[in-house]
Amino acid sequence: MPRPSPEEKKPAVDASYKAQQDKERREQAVSYIISVRTLAAITAAVPVRLLKRDLLFVAERLTALLNENHLIALARQHGIKSTKDGDSVPKLFNAYLRRAEESKLGSIVIELTIVLAAARGNSNTILREAAAVYKVNPDAIALKVKQEFAAKEKAKKEPKPVAKVAVKPKKAA
Repeated sequence: MPRPSPEEKKPAVDASYKAQQDKERREQAVSYIISVRTLAAITAAVPVRLLKRDLLFVAERLTALLNENHLIALARQHGIKSTKDGDSVPKLFNAYLRRAEESKLGSIVIELTIVLAAARGNSNTILREAAAVYKVNPDAIALKVKQEFAAKEKAKKEPKPVAKVAVKPKKAA
C-alpha cells in the first residue's frame, strides 16, 4: 500500500490545528467574559464614600498605570469607544472620569485597582479574592457565561429555515 503524500496529510493537520485554535479562542473568550462580569459584580457591591476630587485623583493616576489594552477593555465596559476624530481612549476615559458622579468614580477606582493588580499577578486569584471581599459568586457568573456560549454555539449549528419569498404579480398597464 503506497504511503500518503505530505499534501494528502496536510488538510487533516490543518483542520485539527484550526479546531484546536478555535477551542483555545473560545476558552479565552469565556475566561475573559467571566472576568469582566465578576469585576462588574464586584464594583456594583462597592460601598465607597469619598469626595469626588479624591476619587478623581486616584482614578486618573490608576488610569495612567494601565496599559492601553486593559484601558480599552475597561472603557468599553463603560460605553466609551474611540472616535474617528483621533481622540485616544485614555483621553476619552479621563474626560468620562471628570463627568462621572462620586458613586460611579468609587466603583471605577475599585475596578481600576483590581484590573491593575490582575495585570501584574495571577488574575484569577486576584478576582476571586476581590469577589470574596465583596460577596460576589464568580462560579455562578462562570456558569451563566458558559451557558450563554453554549446557546450561541447551538444556534450557530442549527440550520436556519429558508423563508419563502412571495413573488408579487406585476400590474398590467
